[in-house]
Amino acid sequence: MAPLPKRKRSKSSKGHHKSHNALSPVSMGNCPNCGSVKAPHRACQACGYYNGRQVIKVGTPEAE
Repeated sequence: MAPLPKRKRSKSSKGHHKSHNALSPVSMGNCPNCGSVKAPHRACQACGYYNGRQVIKVGTPEAE
């Protein structure tokens, strides 16, 4: 049997406990090759470049 809490956590205490659970927006950057918006540390979906070289051939089934 798992351990259980000894007392009920009040609404105020519950609010303080969950105050850091908010989601933060995903950061996005611009591709240095084509300028489209992309996630950091990911290959660009528009041109297929990452770190100055092409890693995905855009327009092929492999890219999707």
